[in-house]
Amino acid sequence: MAFELLVIVVSYLLGSVSFSVLLVRLLKGVDIRQYGSGNAGATNTLRVMGKGPAALVLVLDVLKGIAAVWLGTWAGGWGTWVAVACGIAAIIGHNWPLYFHFRGGKGIATTIGVMATLCFWPALIAGIVAIAAIVLTKYVSLGSLLFVALTPAVLIFSGFTPPELWGSLIIAVFAFWRHRSNIVKISQGRENKIGSKVKEGNRVV
Repeated sequence: MAFELLVIVVSYLLGSVSFSVLLVRLLKGVDIRQYGSGNAGATNTLRVMGKGPAALVLVLDVLKGIAAVWLGTWAGGWGTWVAVACGIAAIIGHNWPLYFHFRGGKGIATTIGVMATLCFWPALIAGIVAIAAIVLTKYVSLGSLLFVALTPAVLIFSGFTPPELWGSLIIAVFAFWRHRSNIVKISQGRENKIGSKVKEGNRVV
């Protein structure tokens, strides 16, 4: 039991590594959370830094989720509560990072890594729908919410373990909570679209 708790804590610490904060600080010497939406994630990095840094942040954040689930799988086995808990811990770490005063991102890239590792095919199907929604609407937040909502729905109709299903539901609740302001903005037509320009004072130049 002590070892399982240890890998969960390690997963949280891994998730707490905010690559957007570190990369922008390295490249420009500033805090990404003071620009754009103020969010420490790939989408805000895209808005204020461009495609290259955003793509790197996206990949690294996804890899955090993958690594956390594999840690849990190594400790407790495939599809177990330990594997799921490690994935959730990494997402919590990304959202509330220990190293950065608990001000992180919204956890979607890390969620993609977690869900794709826990249940690849349901996550792939949900991901295709999410990408289509982003292409059609230009709302990254809408695609993110569709991904976390559809993954457990698809999971129900495929082979799954109870930890995987309940874990995906918990992750969905986290995502909807972190995106509550985005949901309001979408309903009011005020949500920023992908590729939209930010004010000069809110962009790193």
